[in-house]
Amino acid sequence: MTVAAVGGSTLWFLSRATGIVAFVLLTVTVVLGIVTSLRWQSREVPRFVIEYMHRNVTVLVLALIAIHVTTVVVDGFAPIGWIAAVIPFSSPYRPIWLSLGALGFDLLLAVAVTSWLRHRVGFRVWRFLHWSAYASWLFVLVHAFGTGTDTRQGWALLVEGGCAAAVVVALWLRIGTQWQEHTRVRVAALVTTVVVPLALAVWLLVGPLAPNWAARAGTPRSVLTHTAQNRSSR
Repeated sequence: MTVAAVGGSTLWFLSRATGIVAFVLLTVTVVLGIVTSLRWQSREVPRFVIEYMHRNVTVLVLALIAIHVTTVVVDGFAPIGWIAAVIPFSSPYRPIWLSLGALGFDLLLAVAVTSWLRHRVGFRVWRFLHWSAYASWLFVLVHAFGTGTDTRQGWALLVEGGCAAAVVVALWLRIGTQWQEHTRVRVAALVTTVVVPLALAVWLLVGPLAPNWAARAGTPRSVLTHTAQNRSSR
């Protein structure tokens, strides 16, 4: 059984739309970050243009996430409060998968803030938090699969799978550059880029794409009952 906004409000549809667009743009900023680390540029696209796009797309992602969270809370379809948006495990609604979204948002916010204050926080702190952008992206991806009401839709799987493929390919290019340096680390990273997507695919099959996921994911009984009543009345 899946939970969907049967006859959902405008706020609920806006939340779903901003969520998926925010994830696509988050993927874009992660890929742009990898391209920047490779120091790639061309006559048509100078390096400073890529860096400018990277920074500004990140700001746009944060704005869309803010709209996504606001519309979810205000709509009230799911029992999610303002605190749950930033503090993990503070909501009764799909606590694990919602918390991953909160963690992803917190990490992304930390990356953005330290990037703006880079000269004050120091290079080491900035670099450590900047690497956490990969974890943020992965947390948001799992959050989208685990809580998204469109997870079983073909278009949603295509979009999210395409984003995952784009990041993996970009990482392969990054790992393959100057392969002779830190070979062991690069081999470990390469293995990770293969194992994690496979594990995620298996989890999808036995989790979000399997029957009764809404209940198993931690959806409150009141929400399940309300959804079932809406469906029966159609």
